[in-house]
Amino acid sequence: MNRITHFLALGATSLSLALGLAACTTSNVGVATDFDHSVNFRNYRTWAWYPKQANDTEGGPARGYESFTDQRIRAAVATELAKKSLTEAPAGTVPDVYVAYSVRVENKQQMSGGSPFGYGYPYGGFYGRGMYPYGGGGVYNYKAGTVVIDVVDARRKELAWRGTGQAQLDKNNLSEPETFRIVNSILGAYPPTDQRR
Repeated sequence: MNRITHFLALGATSLSLALGLAACTTSNVGVATDFDHSVNFRNYRTWAWYPKQANDTEGGPARGYESFTDQRIRAAVATELAKKSLTEAPAGTVPDVYVAYSVRVENKQQMSGGSPFGYGYPYGGFYGRGMYPYGGGGVYNYKAGTVVIDVVDARRKELAWRGTGQAQLDKNNLSEPETFRIVNSILGAYPPTDQRR
C-alpha cells in the first residue's frame, strides 16, 4: 500500500471512529445528584409544582402560557413521579414536597486527543496539512442540554434532593424524546439510597 492510499485509509477510519463516538454520546445522559442525608424520602407521598416556578425556561417573554420545553418537562416529571408512587396534590392543599426545575441549552466544546491510533503519526510532515498533526487533535463543537430538578420539603421549606442531567442535543432545543430521556435518567436516581445508614 503506498503512502497516499495508507493516508486515505487512516483518514476514513478516523472519520468513522469520530462519527461512532458522536453517535454514542447522544444516547448518554450524565447525571449527578445530591441530597439531605437526614431526610426519610419514604415519608414523601404527595407533590406539587413549586409556587414560584418560572413558566418560560427558554428565556423568552412568556406570560400566561408555557413554552414547548416547559410542557415537555412538566409532562415528563409528572410521568416519572407517578412511577415512583408520588401523587400530585390537589389544588389548595399542602403537598409533602414541591418540585422545581430549570433548563438551559448551551454551546460546548470537547478536545479530541491527537491520532485515533494513539501514536500521533506526523502526516503534516509528509503530506502538507493532514487530518491529525503530530500529537495534536481537534475541537468538537456540540449543543448540551442541562436539566436541574429540585425536590423541596414543603413544610421545612428546604432543599431535600437535587438531580442534574446533561446530554448532547441534536438541535438547539430539547425535543420531546430528549426531554423524556433526560428527565427519566435524572429521576431514575430518586429516591436516593443512603449507604451510610
